[in-house]
Amino acid sequence: MLILRSYRLFVPLANTLARTHHYHYRTLTHKPLAALHFTMSEGGKKQATLARFFTSMKKKKTVEETAAPAAPATQEETSKESNEEHTEATPPLKKMKLEPASVVEKKPATKTATTTASTDKFVSVIPYKDLCQMFEEVEKTSSRLAIIKLCSDFLISVMEQDSRNLIPVTYLCINKLGPDYMPGMELGLGEGLLMKTISEACGKSLAQVKLDYKDTGDLGEVAMSARNVQPTMFKPKPLTVGEVFTNLQTIASAQGKDSQTRKIRLIKRMLTACQGVEAKFLIRSLESKLRIGLAEKTVLISLSKALLVREHKRAGDNMDMEIVETAEQRIRDAFCQVPNYEIIINACLEYGISELDTHCSLRPGIPLKPMLAKPTKAITEILDTFQGQHFTCEYKYDGERAQVHLLPDGSMRIYSRNGENMTERYPEINIHDFIRDSDKTKTLILDCEAVAWDKEQGKILPFQVLSTRKRKDVDINEVKVRVCLFAFDILCHNGERLINESLRERRGILHAVTQSVEGEFQYATQLTTNNTDELQKFLDQSVHDSCEGLMVKMLDGPESHYEPSKRSRNWLKLKKDYLEGVGDSLDLCVLGAFFGKGKRTGKYGGFLLGCYNQDTGEFETACKIGTGFSDELLQQLYDRLSPTAIDGPKATYVYDSSAEPDIWFEPTVLFEVLTADLSLSPVYKAGSGSGGYDRGISLRFPRFIRLRDDKGVEDATSSEQIIEFYESQSHIQN
Repeated sequence: MLILRSYRLFVPLANTLARTHHYHYRTLTHKPLAALHFTMSEGGKKQATLARFFTSMKKKKTVEETAAPAAPATQEETSKESNEEHTEATPPLKKMKLEPASVVEKKPATKTATTTASTDKFVSVIPYKDLCQMFEEVEKTSSRLAIIKLCSDFLISVMEQDSRNLIPVTYLCINKLGPDYMPGMELGLGEGLLMKTISEACGKSLAQVKLDYKDTGDLGEVAMSARNVQPTMFKPKPLTVGEVFTNLQTIASAQGKDSQTRKIRLIKRMLTACQGVEAKFLIRSLESKLRIGLAEKTVLISLSKALLVREHKRAGDNMDMEIVETAEQRIRDAFCQVPNYEIIINACLEYGISELDTHCSLRPGIPLKPMLAKPTKAITEILDTFQGQHFTCEYKYDGERAQVHLLPDGSMRIYSRNGENMTERYPEINIHDFIRDSDKTKTLILDCEAVAWDKEQGKILPFQVLSTRKRKDVDINEVKVRVCLFAFDILCHNGERLINESLRERRGILHAVTQSVEGEFQYATQLTTNNTDELQKFLDQSVHDSCEGLMVKMLDGPESHYEPSKRSRNWLKLKKDYLEGVGDSLDLCVLGAFFGKGKRTGKYGGFLLGCYNQDTGEFETACKIGTGFSDELLQQLYDRLSPTAIDGPKATYVYDSSAEPDIWFEPTVLFEVLTADLSLSPVYKAGSGSGGYDRGISLRFPRFIRLRDDKGVEDATSSEQIIEFYESQSHIQN
């Protein structure tokens, strides 16, 4: 008992003395008790250690006091010191550059604060544990309506404290740090780095962490278990939503020398402050996978309800359903035009949801989500769909979607279909060269397709040629594969939104404000007819001209308006290769591989593919594929996928053990595949969670077409689309 009392007195006193005399005694912070230099069982040795320590401190104090009296450390300073990591025989710690001040130390605010804008904007004192408890409830709930209520109620309570809390909370709910089009907003830290961090922060061996991960398949669970059994000497300061969000942004944007070390240090500081389920969701956020069934569209609906309750100042249960649905639609429409939650939330708070369309519409510099087309399998189906209506056909180019923006300052941006800024990828493109009158056109947004172009022969090259171009740090003098922009729509001109104009009117404006430049900027080849023979000839000609087929669009009336993000039947795509089968190709994510045999020995001989369930955030297996690959491509895929191999399936993979691959991968690559048809399967799981079937859906005789590097893995064909393809087959309909 005497030893225990001495130990309890020794720790705070040693902290104070260490600060005054620059002693750096190990593990006087949140370190496990087992890491101390002495143990409770070594009583005699411990007493001797204490005696030597106080004797040496007394001598040193006497010497230093004769030179100059030292000011005693305050309680606040002692507390700060207890929150720093120490090692033996090291100099005093310097302030780390990576960690925000809210985590490392607190200083009085001054007018000349050097904190970043994001740190100032996203101040939130909401306890992080409250958010994590909401995540925990959502994870246990299967009903989508119940999840929406849980989420909207939490967002309402957040706004009641301070409406500024809403932005960081919303981003953490969708597991993002900002808009997709902004660089430096992606986390997705590797498993190796996170396992190392958990090991160091929680006092467990790396081997044990790996073993636990193999058993659970969830690093979040591993971190929570390790953290909750780890004894600490001081109760850490609780984490807040603002601190966590700012720290995650800092980690995502960290670059340069020692950036990985700095990331680990900041993650460790947060982990040591985690309590309860916080560690689980912190690690999952760092992996960019919450895995709780909280899809982004669910958060968007919850956000709509919460903002509506605040605006009308009455409970959501008492709201008229028509008002609720109108508010949801307005916020969805605004997000499709301006995919930035900060802008939308601030506009709703300042002007109200009813005025959102006025104050939050598309603008140059922010990529809107592109309109998409429904697949069709026959010309007769087109005629049936557009019966009695004016429609037009355009070539469907085999390239990369490119949304070209001219900003008010004269600069240009080119965005991909998923909002990625790819301007530096195409240094040869200058939008000013294609504008008829620069004095009359100050801003615009064009919808185009970037296609590989042979300048000598004046013809389109296949997509595979385009994919050989570098994606970063492109030097215009080293570009070997040139591109031509084929423009087919204009969405904004001089600040005027054009998406609610008819396609005929938009096409006229496009031709009036831009000019064609051979091999650099051209208009999509088009034909307006309802004659079956002419349509067939135009389809054949498009294939002859190295295109995929045709895009068929409504030409006049409200149905011809541009609908951002919507896969509409007012746009149909007819591809020559897909007139048989399901009518379209599918973009599936590579989840695993099977080792090759025979001439494929030493490479992967086949791959396990899956679709993406947008409601649950899970990948559901759809087929095994081994057809359509050249030996050269298989080697390239082996070199590309090998570094992404993982020890076992991720918790987000829905699969059957009878179809387990030889090796699992992180989800990083999409294959575009063709299939003869779709069928119900006892082995594959596509659509099994949302289609009302007792089995999943699989692809029969799938064939590889190409890699889809222009898409992210979450842009893979969705479970809902798989179900639609299956149900649209004639033998199912009949």
